Amino acid sequence: MRSEDWDEKFAASEFLFTARPNQTVVAETTSLKPGTALDLACGQGRNAVWLAEQGWHVTAVDFSRVGLDRARQLAESRGVDVTYIEADVVNWQPPVQAFDLVLIAYLQLPWEELKTVLAAARKALAPGGTLLLVGHDADNIDHGYGGPPDPAVLYDAQRIRAELDALDVETARQVDRVVDTDIGPMTAIDTLVKATARD
Repeated sequence: MRSEDWDEKFAASEFLFTARPNQTVVAETTSLKPGTALDLACGQGRNAVWLAEQGWHVTAVDFSRVGLDRARQLAESRGVDVTYIEADVVNWQPPVQAFDLVLIAYLQLPWEELKTVLAAARKALAPGGTLLLVGHDADNIDHGYGGPPDPAVLYDAQRIRAELDALDVETARQVDRVVDTDIGPMTAIDTLVKATARD
């Protein structure tokens, strides 16, 4: 989708998804010592703001101006500082070895574009830093709830793991995520990949 498409989606409601952080992001980062964090494709800033509340120094990047405006409002309402950058993460180059945590959450891209982002994320990690990726899994179409219906932008944990051979991969698997809906709790199937940069 183009940035203009996301601007339109974000403008249609106060928060397109929720202002709460993603449950998997919370679970996988709570034990990490806060440092510098990079949130790639931060959307309306829910994860970036939560990380800042935990003591992280967060840089968050997205190409939607409307999304970033909402993210700034959320940060201000929570009393935290986040550095926001308006850019397309497929083309934007982060500083090298600058971040203790790089987060990619629900950035659903065609494989070649995702590979480009993964390569940039690897380079952005400081020695010992953590790369955390979570997003809609390929099995979610047939067996889970929600998410994009296009298989070309869904994740496969082992395929992503193979792209991260320069890192120590701790986790590469599917995880279930319970979603509250109007018809009751539903289960979405996500991909979770967590890896560490070698010292």
